[in-house]
Amino acid sequence: MTGGAIPERLNVADWFLDRHVREGRGGRTAVAGVGTPLTYAELAERAGRVATAWQELGVRPGDRVLLILPDSPDWLACFFGAIKMGAVAVPVNPFTRAPDYAYYVTDCRPRLAVVEAESFAEALRVLQVPDPGFRVVTVGGRASGCEALEDWLARVRPMNEAQSTKPDDVAFFLYTSGSGGQPKAAMHRHRHMLATSDSFARQVLGLQPDDVAFSASKLFFAYGLGNAGYFPFSAGAATVLLPERVTPEKLFEVLERHRPTLFFSVPTIYGAMLRAAEGTRPRPAGAGRLDSVRACVSAGEALPAELFARFRERFGQEILDGIGTTEMLHMFMSNRPGAARPGSCGPLVPGYEARIVDDEGRAAEDGTMGNLWVRGASAFAGYWDKPELTARARQGDWVVTGDKFTRDPDGFFRYCGRGDDMLKVSGLWVSPLEVENALLAHAAVAEAAVVGRRDPDGLTQIVAHVVPREPRVLADLSAGASAEAEELRAFVRRSLPGYKVPQRVEFVAELPKTATGKIQRFKLRA
Repeated sequence: MTGGAIPERLNVADWFLDRHVREGRGGRTAVAGVGTPLTYAELAERAGRVATAWQELGVRPGDRVLLILPDSPDWLACFFGAIKMGAVAVPVNPFTRAPDYAYYVTDCRPRLAVVEAESFAEALRVLQVPDPGFRVVTVGGRASGCEALEDWLARVRPMNEAQSTKPDDVAFFLYTSGSGGQPKAAMHRHRHMLATSDSFARQVLGLQPDDVAFSASKLFFAYGLGNAGYFPFSAGAATVLLPERVTPEKLFEVLERHRPTLFFSVPTIYGAMLRAAEGTRPRPAGAGRLDSVRACVSAGEALPAELFARFRERFGQEILDGIGTTEMLHMFMSNRPGAARPGSCGPLVPGYEARIVDDEGRAAEDGTMGNLWVRGASAFAGYWDKPELTARARQGDWVVTGDKFTRDPDGFFRYCGRGDDMLKVSGLWVSPLEVENALLAHAAVAEAAVVGRRDPDGLTQIVAHVVPREPRVLADLSAGASAEAEELRAFVRRSLPGYKVPQRVEFVAELPKTATGKIQRFKLRA
């Protein structure tokens, strides 16, 4: 889409795949990075066969199809295949635990689940439930009591015509990250993918047919789904997929081999890449350059200004930080190429509006922290089967993000933290993010997370959890009582007022995070 009107009938499987074949682009590479590259024609045909298979397995329009797969061409074929025949695709984290899979099955009540046979045996055990209407399909192998995808694809013909869906029909669910507790399934319509492709991919990034996109964030994550799952297909460009868990070594290998022009990640991964490139151990191949990349994009959590500066110095790349939510599908604020402002999420993405309000819903002045409300064409249709939570997240057509922000007079926005993460110390509000950024400016700190904890008198103490840059340092430290902890407290005091200085500093090997890289602060408060 290039900013034109959305058609009266819209099926995004047809729009992102079949359209390119009809218009003569079927021979262009669509997917690389996993086995033999696939063209648009090959991916469209595979998705068409999947659509027929799901139909013959009893899936009907509106039924949910649960996807528990690593990033791969089959992930894309199963996702778009479900949508093509009118079902609702529900991708989830393939690297999680059995109780999480059980929750997804109970919550979204799928007609069919797709799982990789060899790698995810734990999921298969949970999915083999005594329900005659529920089917399990395996990819890459066979399992007792399950259907094998390859067997079905070998005997069915591709579905030529996509289900005649409307722009407002629900196409897929995306589960929220669970950074604050139990995930919720945000429902998204067909037209939402076109809206974000136009507003961010086209108008902010200037995505072109000769671009190659690579995302460290996985396809089950709203951010990763756009980056690698449909933004490239909006322009007839290519995507590079990485099925394995992300490591700096693997990222540098892919960047060196496939030479992407657009790289998407999260601050945690950018920090890990920087440490790998700066480390004393042998550096990964390609760690010294990102010369094929024309834009590095970040979202998922706030990008510290210190990390922005160090990354730019080391790699010569400015990271374009922005923010989106699962409910809004992708980014609604973003820095622009050549105009990045460290410590800011940037101005609004075209097509979106935002308000910063106080707790009574009154507009806050520029520079004053408040609650962020946002609206735009990609706003979710609600949480599946959770009307009360949906009502709490909406104020008319505004989506209540739960995030605290300030706005600069020139329209740049700054993230202060989640509303429920804010701390009240000595009667004054403290943003954990501000304290974390002060800690991250210290050369010995790799990561930091700040939470509140009650002291014996019931007052809030600021507690900083710090991951040292050198892991060996942990062996020499005792939590909260070391000279190093006092040094960090003194360091923070140089840049922040006394009431924002942590009362305790606890050194840890790692921080608890969701699969999408967000810090799970509720676990640190326990």
